Amino acid sequence: MQQRMALSDGARPTGQFRNTAYVINESRRHFDAAHSAGLMAVQGRSTTGRTFLLGAGPLDARPEVIDFVRCSYLGLDNHPEVVSGAIAAIEAHRSLHWSCARTRLNFDLLAELEATLSEMFCARVLAFSSVMLANLGAMPILASGELTGGRKPVVVFDRTAHISLAYHKPVVADETRVETIAHNDIDALDRLCRDNPVVAYVCDGVYSMGGNSPIKELRQLQERYGLFLYIDDAHGISLFGHLGQGFARSQFPQVLGDRTIIAASLAKGFGASGGMLMLGTPDQETLFRRYAIPHAFSAAANLAAVGAALGSCKIHRSAELGQRQRQLAQRIDLFDRRIATAERGNSLPIRMITMGSEAKAIAFARELLDCGFYTSVTFFPTVGQGKAGIRVCITADHGISQIEQLCDCILEKVAETTDKLLCDRPSSEG
Repeated sequence: MQQRMALSDGARPTGQFRNTAYVINESRRHFDAAHSAGLMAVQGRSTTGRTFLLGAGPLDARPEVIDFVRCSYLGLDNHPEVVSGAIAAIEAHRSLHWSCARTRLNFDLLAELEATLSEMFCARVLAFSSVMLANLGAMPILASGELTGGRKPVVVFDRTAHISLAYHKPVVADETRVETIAHNDIDALDRLCRDNPVVAYVCDGVYSMGGNSPIKELRQLQERYGLFLYIDDAHGISLFGHLGQGFARSQFPQVLGDRTIIAASLAKGFGASGGMLMLGTPDQETLFRRYAIPHAFSAAANLAAVGAALGSCKIHRSAELGQRQRQLAQRIDLFDRRIATAERGNSLPIRMITMGSEAKAIAFARELLDCGFYTSVTFFPTVGQGKAGIRVCITADHGISQIEQLCDCILEKVAETTDKLLCDRPSSEG
């Protein structure tokens, strides 16, 4: 009776947006198995390109492994311009970090970075220490109605939106109504737009487990209903556009407008560290600088990250960016010609080899590591239960022979697994 009374007074039932104990209980044994197999929390030392020395201890005793885990899709994370930019920024200030909120004091180089990014991406850009913090700062403001003319929107999340977005559902729900729809379900989103005066949609541009959002269709809903779009393009930035505007931003007009915010990473394709928000209006920028929690009450990205990002900006404004984008496209095509995946044929660098069984995926990833290839084993809660698999991140820095060798190994291991299953299958008796 007390619970029913409480709910009738408007309280939200617990567990509507969080079920942490269930997630832990269901996934613990798979995490234990992956750690025991040496596939998670791996240590290493960078060498050149996409290789690293596996483990700890004397360098000459460590095996060299080809990395297909990192998301530096253009191979910029160990680019000399990025590394020297980080060092130069620290040397310029003789400091790494100022321990105060950004509403008080900021490095001049941070202001230079934000101005440079704003010019490159034709938006008002705010830099953060990570995309997670950028999203944390944005979600409460989005829910408040301050971005939608004072009317609180129904905030609709794509079911497979990254955890750095979905994590904030309870905070958003404390301000306004939250809905979750099936992945890329444009019809469901259309119905919600028809039935509600103000709707905001939260999604990824490029999804971390493969695929992308239908930007063209989303823009049509925006034009028809005034839909507010919040797109996290962490995995799409730098890969498209002559200045690396990214998967999402490159599909919008030159002026972003007041109904679109794009979050992005400075640590993946961009090759540096941190995150950013692309805003469309001066009023939005002022609002976020004063009320986005990580901006108002936390410190900025450290100087090494800022300097590295400035170094990456130089590459983005040079002919080298286009060369690396084309090289990445060639590497993706090479992989697709050898290995069939659900993502085959798209222009994105993430490929998923679905295995279903968590145990099978862990064993397969271990076999690849034994062959000298480190890939990401994925299982619940990163993907749905019973949909475990291997994620392969292809980069412009991978050599053609490295991708060929990985494909050879995958095909060999798949064939061995198939042969074993056929041998283990009971024979039918007439």
